[in-house]
Amino acid sequence: MAFANLREFIAHLEKQGSLRRVSAPVSRDLEIAEITDRVSKSAGGRNLALLFENVQGSEMPVLINAFGSPDRMAAALGVGHLDELSARVAKLIDLRMPGSVFDKLRKLGTLFDVVRAGPKRVSSAPCQEVVETEHPSLASLPVLRCWPGDGGRYITLPMVFTRDPVTGSRNVGMYRLQVYDDQTLGMHWQIHKGSAEHQRLAEERKEPMEVAIALGGDPCAIYSGSAPLPPGIDEMVFAGWLRGSGVPMVPCKTVHVDVPAEAEIVLEGWVDPAERRLEGPFGDHTGYYSLARDYPVFHLKAITRRKNPIYPTTIVGRPPQEDYWLGKATERIFLPIMRLMLPEIVDVNMPAEGVFHNLVIVSIRKRYPGQARKVMQALWGMGLMMLAKTIVVVSEHVNVHDLSEVAWRATGNIDPRRDLVILEGPMDDLDHAALRHRFGGKLGVDATEKGPLDDITQAWPDEIRMSEEIRARVTRRWKDYGL
Repeated sequence: MAFANLREFIAHLEKQGSLRRVSAPVSRDLEIAEITDRVSKSAGGRNLALLFENVQGSEMPVLINAFGSPDRMAAALGVGHLDELSARVAKLIDLRMPGSVFDKLRKLGTLFDVVRAGPKRVSSAPCQEVVETEHPSLASLPVLRCWPGDGGRYITLPMVFTRDPVTGSRNVGMYRLQVYDDQTLGMHWQIHKGSAEHQRLAEERKEPMEVAIALGGDPCAIYSGSAPLPPGIDEMVFAGWLRGSGVPMVPCKTVHVDVPAEAEIVLEGWVDPAERRLEGPFGDHTGYYSLARDYPVFHLKAITRRKNPIYPTTIVGRPPQEDYWLGKATERIFLPIMRLMLPEIVDVNMPAEGVFHNLVIVSIRKRYPGQARKVMQALWGMGLMMLAKTIVVVSEHVNVHDLSEVAWRATGNIDPRRDLVILEGPMDDLDHAALRHRFGGKLGVDATEKGPLDDITQAWPDEIRMSEEIRARVTRRWKDYGL
């Protein structure tokens, strides 16, 4: 089931009992963040999407934690379970990508049926019911201050639209935006991301960048802004494929950028690619404050919006939080792509404790010496997987989602001198422990069982397992005891 906009998704969540409206007065400074942090870490039915209807200092309601569970994330993308995303991508690859692996990689950008999934341009849109160009001000938005040490208030769930100044191709990214004042924002697009490349090209050409920031829209479009897509794949085409129809897009009023017609709020403006201002600190998904550094500055030209807009946002911090489920959807979607490149991969898990880039657990079908190392090194060379700090490789029968089992295998199945790989490479912008900013060490752990292929000098012991006969007997005789 695809949702046309955020309001349809809210109605669905409410019907499912997955959303709570909060009518009591609440502060956007820290209070919403503390409430949401507790709710997002709650078990079962207590983890709900929240719609704050009475935010002090604003007439706009605030939606948060809408994607904050596996069920809500799956519903947002039109599936019953996140694993269905892997099946959809795998089927697409099998049916639409004949030829060798290299042929398939060359054709990756043409995976999607652009006629059906491509954006649909419209001339009028709900996001332009109100147009403010005379004296636009960010003060009308209920932007949150999330943590006590934050450098200010931050927009945290945007779709940031930029265009390549040479080719005109679109990039959509989800970057935090610090509110400096009523007309300017800090643009935290990191050096490895698409909009940062657009900025670099614009700076070479000494040309200003036109930028649009969309808040809200249909859930697939919102998610797609967070997805680390390969170069050449348009995020809005990807969103159209996810939702089964093209995303309606409307031209902005003051910049040459198209935005989702069903968005709640759109900020139009520009960036001087040579201008920098101190951005941060910010309480980040690592659980630590990211350091203040210089980033580009967005200058507001116009605000367009619905007559009665809803302000969507999120908070990040020590996991699990809402962003974990956005990342888990990405993991499931890209698993078939990893298998396309590395057919020995069985499954992958990027657990919440590893905050995406710190820990990747991979199970493989091991067939030859050095295969675990080959998988590690191939993953480190695959797009934004280059930022992974630690990769643990286990055998195909290991459940990578059972962290207790993985820890048992990863400590019991290794000899540190033989099975650890240490090298250096690019690191995530937010990695505070790296050797230096954006560069540091990486660790690979071969936690597979060792045998004759590995030329070990002692026999590998058998794993303790009860016989199937006794297991079946106990199941029959003791089932009334819940065994």
